Amino acid sequence: MFNIVLVEPEIPQNTGNIARTCAATGARLHLVRPLGFEVDDKHLKRAGLDYWGDVEIFYYDSVEEVFAAFPSPRFWFFTTKGQKRHTDAKFGDGDFLVFGKETRGLPEELLKEHRESCLRIPMLGETRSLNLSNSVAIALYEALRQLDFEGFKTEGQLHRLKWD
Repeated sequence: MFNIVLVEPEIPQNTGNIARTCAATGARLHLVRPLGFEVDDKHLKRAGLDYWGDVEIFYYDSVEEVFAAFPSPRFWFFTTKGQKRHTDAKFGDGDFLVFGKETRGLPEELLKEHRESCLRIPMLGETRSLNLSNSVAIALYEALRQLDFEGFKTEGQLHRLKWD
């Protein structure tokens, strides 16, 4: 099971979409305050649809609290400043995938402290960044792919469409 950490997320719809992705993948969601919205925000709930009950959510007042609560797991920090691509990482079960706020990303000091664990998602040209919920989905599904989607439905278990 992977852990998604959002440090000071600002846009409720992004967090709602990420919660839905967590529900679909079994990932736990860790939210670091301050949040740019109320957790009962209608946009947050609407984006997460009826999946909120399927997500394990934890709240913290600082990223240091997250580190203290989970001293041994590996943390990966997603940033446009990362020298390694997200596909270069060797993800393991229980890893923490950490993302910053939509307008600024992760704090510079945090990135400097964890330089070897900073990852970027490649983009063309002068694009500043991807949408936060898209970035989480890209990173999380790469991590799951590396574990061969262990525990997910196999092709034989999937529902087939009937075309007639």
